[in-house]
Parts: sequence; structure tokens; C-alpha cells
Amino acid sequence: MATTTSTAPPVPAARTVPARRSRRSGWWLPYALLAPAVLLELLIHLVPMLTGIWMSFTQLTRFFIRDWTSAPFVGLRNYQVALDFDGAVGRSLLSSFAITCAYTVIVVGAAWALGMAAAVALQRPFRSRAVFRTLFLVPYALPVYAGIVTWNFMLQRDTGVINHLLVEDLGLLEDRPFWLIGGHAFASIVIVAIWRLWPFAFLMLTAGLQSVPDDVYEAAAMDGAHAFRSWWSITLPMLRPVNTVLVLVMFLWVFNDFNTPYVLFGTSQPAAGDLISFHIYNASFLTWNFGAGAAMSVLLLLFLLLVTSVYLVTLNRRSRRA
Repeated sequence: MATTTSTAPPVPAARTVPARRSRRSGWWLPYALLAPAVLLELLIHLVPMLTGIWMSFTQLTRFFIRDWTSAPFVGLRNYQVALDFDGAVGRSLLSSFAITCAYTVIVVGAAWALGMAAAVALQRPFRSRAVFRTLFLVPYALPVYAGIVTWNFMLQRDTGVINHLLVEDLGLLEDRPFWLIGGHAFASIVIVAIWRLWPFAFLMLTAGLQSVPDDVYEAAAMDGAHAFRSWWSITLPMLRPVNTVLVLVMFLWVFNDFNTPYVLFGTSQPAAGDLISFHIYNASFLTWNFGAGAAMSVLLLLFLLLVTSVYLVTLNRRSRRA
């Protein structure tokens, strides 16, 4: 009996995969789209920052303005003068730093509290809620200079609305105080800064509250939780990511605030309103000592970087433990 033998078809040889894949067409498009933004970032921020750092090591005064690249190199002398708290420059810088710290704590704290209160009050729908939201955002929507100039007119001693209201209408004060000079200047700049900043906090917190479900509050109400307990146990924990970014952004804005004292007081700000950004401006453009002003700016930059790093590291550790 004959046996048939079947031969299997030959197996094709495995195709060799190239070691490198050929680049897809159009791989350069994302880089081309990012290139203008990167270039503008370098020109607008990085190059001036590096130039300022270089200026802080030179004796760039009025005598070298025409050819500022020829200013003599003095090393760390500008930093030593700025940090010498026994000298006049160091004492004035330390006083300005203390005023700025108090200004930042008060403004950021009050703006956050007002923004939180307004956001919680307008969380639930009711009639005319959109009207109140629009009114609360007016200070944030106004141009900065227009709002501060208006406050400047309102705080004038003889013709200001504030003194007219406190003295003639309400009778709370006997004399018309000077709000823009002397010891009242700090209260004036704090009020103006809070008025400008709290709508931003309100806007951010309102957006954060949109992600909190109503079922959580209803369950807490059924368990007998009152309004403050619900805010403390539900609203604050749910808004922690928003508050993390919000507080940091407001701190950086307020500590670097230059527009408010410049528009409110002019070039001759009182000692009580000597914020550090305007102090550096005066040290640079009034005394024409740009080297010393650049050194103060670098010190301010290092302080803000330190505070930001400590703030973020602390929050990251707390979030990991939680």
C-alpha cells in the first residue's frame, strides 16, 4: 500500500524590523508652533533677568548710563550695602520689606476671606444671583489705573468723598484726615489693594465650587451638620487644590505690587506705604544707582523663589501624608 507524504509549504523568512523608525512626516510642526512663544519668552523675560543679574555686580550709576556696558565690576559690593542693616540703605530696605510683609498678609488674607464669603453666599441659585456676580466682578474688570485714580480722588483731604462721608454725613470724625500721607497711607493702600484683589479670589473660588456636588451638602444636612460645619468639613477640603494655587498667585501679585503705590501716591510715596517694589524703583531711578537697584531686585527674586519652594514642598508633604 503506497503511502503519501505531504510536504509543508515553506515558511517565509521573518521580516527584519529596522532599528530606527523613520520619522513621521510633519514631526517638526509642534516645534515650529512653539518656537515663537519660546523666542518671545527669552526676549521678554529671560534676557532682561540675566541682564539685571549682571547689572547687580556692577557700579552702574548716572556716570555710565550712556555706555552702560563699561560700568566697573564691583562683585558683591551692592549686595553687601543692601544687606548692611546698620547703614542707611540697609535700614530703609529692611523697613520696606517689613511693611511689604504686613501689607501682603493683610491684603491676601482679607481678599481671600471676602472672596470665599461671596462665593459661598452665591453658591446656591436665587433670583438676581447673576446681577450680584456681575457687580462683584466690577473692580476686577476695571482697568488698574482707572480704578486706583478714582480711589486717589476719593481719598483727597478736602474734596474726597471718603472724608465727606465720614465727617459731614456720618459724623464719625471731627477733622478731615490726610489719607494719602502720614500714618494713614498704609490703611489707604491696603483698602485699595483689597478692593482690587478680592474679586479675583471670588472668581476662582466660585469656579471651584461648581465642582462640589450638592448631594454632599444634602447628606450633611440630613446628618444635622450646620452651615459652618458643612463649610469646614466639605467646602474647604474640596477647594484645597484651588486654594493652593490661589493663595500662591495672590501672594506673588501682592508682594510685587507696583501699580497701586505708584498711581495712588505718585513718585514720592510716604514711609508708611513704602512697598518694596516701589522702594527698588526709587533706589534705581531717583538716585540713579541701577547697580544697587538691580541687587535689591535679585534679592527680592531669591526671597520669592524661596517662599514659593517652601510653600509647594510643604503642601506636597501634607498631601502625601493625607
